[in-house]
Amino acid sequence: MIEKQTPSEMFKERLKAARDLRGLSQGELAERSGLPPSSIGHFETGSRKPSFDTLRKLANALEVTTDYLLGRTDNPALAESGDPLYRDVGNLTARDRELAKDFLKMLAERSQVKKKGDDP
Repeated sequence: MIEKQTPSEMFKERLKAARDLRGLSQGELAERSGLPPSSIGHFETGSRKPSFDTLRKLANALEVTTDYLLGRTDNPALAESGDPLYRDVGNLTARDRELAKDFLKMLAERSQVKKKGDDP
């Protein structure tokens, strides 16, 4: 019978894997996330568990989703919600989301016009 890992056990492995994937030392991850370097070591050994806020900081610094760090998905790549361009969209009001969508559409259209102007 295969024993399933707990989220805490999975987290320490995923944190180290994501850090290695990004080519960061514990100190570099600490600097990017605004955490003390000793905390990164404690998280990777499993002697401490992160708060929700700390989990978010780590995921943002590593550019992965919290779901990956917690073992809910096996894909460490940036999901749309983890992409720096889209990361904060969930915090916007519906009206502000529409404004952001309209702004991105305007930028895309402007980019297309510039490309057409560059054609011989």
